[in-house]
Amino acid sequence: MAQSSSETTTAAAANDSQETEILYVVIQRDGKQVSAKWGLHPNLKEELKPEEWKELTEVMGKVTTLVGGRFSQVLHKAEEESGGTA
Repeated sequence: MAQSSSETTTAAAANDSQETEILYVVIQRDGKQVSAKWGLHPNLKEELKPEEWKELTEVMGKVTTLVGGRFSQVLHKAEEESGGTA
């Protein structure tokens, strides 16, 4: 199947671009304790207005609570099913 020039250009640009991690969420387990953290690329953080930073902090707090809680549930279920630790 032939590609149009715009598809070829887009594909070439995608291959040449560098990836930058701007937002991450980390879920960690230490025994039965589960913690969730998030971070933002420093350059992006500097560009946010105070109200945007507040909104992002609130949303990411909800995200880490949901993801961390779900991770904890999955671990608990796996431990129950295996009779040991996951």
